[in-house]
Formats: sequence, C-alpha cells, structure tokens
Amino acid sequence: MTSPLKFLFLLSLILGCAQAKGQTGTEALPRGGRSMGLGNSNVTIGDVWSIFNNIGGLSKIDYTQATFSYDHRLGINELTTLGAAVAIKGNQKAFGLGISSFGSESFSQNQIGIGFSNQLGIASLGLKVNYLQTSIEGFGRGGAAIIEFGGVAELTPELFFGAHAYNITRAKYGKNSNDRLPTTIKAGISYRPASKVMVNLEAEKDILLDPLLKLGLEYNILERVWARVGMNTQPNKFFFGIGFRPKRYYIDYALTQHSSLGNTHHFSFSYLFLTK
Repeated sequence: MTSPLKFLFLLSLILGCAQAKGQTGTEALPRGGRSMGLGNSNVTIGDVWSIFNNIGGLSKIDYTQATFSYDHRLGINELTTLGAAVAIKGNQKAFGLGISSFGSESFSQNQIGIGFSNQLGIASLGLKVNYLQTSIEGFGRGGAAIIEFGGVAELTPELFFGAHAYNITRAKYGKNSNDRLPTTIKAGISYRPASKVMVNLEAEKDILLDPLLKLGLEYNILERVWARVGMNTQPNKFFFGIGFRPKRYYIDYALTQHSSLGNTHHFSFSYLFLTK
C-alpha cells in the first residue's frame, strides 16, 4: 500500500473506531489492564493508573510506584498505544507523571502530563496539566495544553462516588487548527460489599456526542488473583480481564471484544517501590 493510501486508510479507521467508541481523541490514551478488564469503569478507582483515568484518585495509592502498558488494537500495529507513569506517594497526597504514545509515522498522538492529588476528609481531589501533540503525515503537527480535574469520595465504607472532567478549556489540536479536542465528563459509583468484590457503574459524555454507559465487576478469586468483566453501550462491547498481584508488582491483562471491529489486547505492569 502506498504511503498516501496507507495514511487515508489509517485515518479513516482511527476516526471510525473513535466514533464507534463514542469519543475521539481520548480513545488513544492508555487506561491500564485493570481498567480495561472493567470496561473502563475507572472513575472511582484509586491506583497508579489514576494519573490517566481520574487524577482525583491518585492520592489513594499506598506506595510510590511505576507502571507501563501496551495496548494492541485490532491486530494493527499502527493503532498501538504505549503508556508509562510514575506516582510518588506523600502524606495524604500524591504526585504523578504520565506519558503516552499512539499511532505511527502517518498519524500519531503523544502526550505528557503532570498531576497532583490530595485527600481532604472523605474526598480525594486532583488536578492535571497535559501537553498533547498530534502529527499527521503531509499536514504537519500541532500541540495543545489540556487541563483535567477530578475527585473520588468515600460516601460509606462500601459506597464510593467519582467524577472527572477532561479538556475543560476546550483546547484545539493546534494553533492553526479550528478543530477542538474532545471535552469529556464522566461520573460513577462503586459498590464494594466485601474486600473481594467491586461493582462499578459509570456514565461518560463527550459534550458533542451521546452518553456512554459502562459497567464493571472485579472479584478476588484467589489470594493474589483477580478476575474482571465489563461492558459498554454505544456500541455494545464486552471486556474480560485477569490480574496477578504478588508483593512487589502487579500484572494485568484484558481482552476487549467489539462486535464489528474484532478484539483488542491490553497489558500493564506495575512495580511497587515499598510494600508492607
């Protein structure tokens, strides 16, 4: 396939996947294997992947840690997302740095962001600033600063509420572009009747598109092994995942099944610098 035809094919596929998902630019951001296994119902979760999913939950981590992820979409190398982050735990607060890379030479999006989260009573609140660069072969590149914020509140020992807003300033792809990056808002609840069970229900809305509903279930089937399932609407997608958590590191794998586009594999690895 020639370079121009390859570019047009990739661009149409990326846009088609994004519309099927119910959003655009945020589809290229990493989520982590745990989140993917839960159908990305992640707004109430406080772990190292909160640096990408909801900065408000980052202060809920117990230890300083680093993480890496690999998402291979639909068996196409040009739709691969790589992500890495480090989170530093403080007293009732946490700092985080996250970077990600999506695409190929024809079309790519690269992002770097730094965030801060602080525990205030029952709520953990956070703010993150990103720089996102989009490159399109033959058209050049553009960059934009993106601000996001969110929070997680422990309403009872069993019930949690979370909310997150991305690109609240409605930044454009670049100074020479009239197209704006997606602005998304999500909110959800998490019910945890026991330490081994978590049920998440979440709604996500791009301000220009229909809302997306997400449901996820996590169950601790063995001492250090977790099983996960999830589903989305708009369109219907199903997710399956498994997590293995020895003392010093976490390994998570997830599979996404799309009725029209096929399967996507997700893998993430996290290392804890200090444990009990």
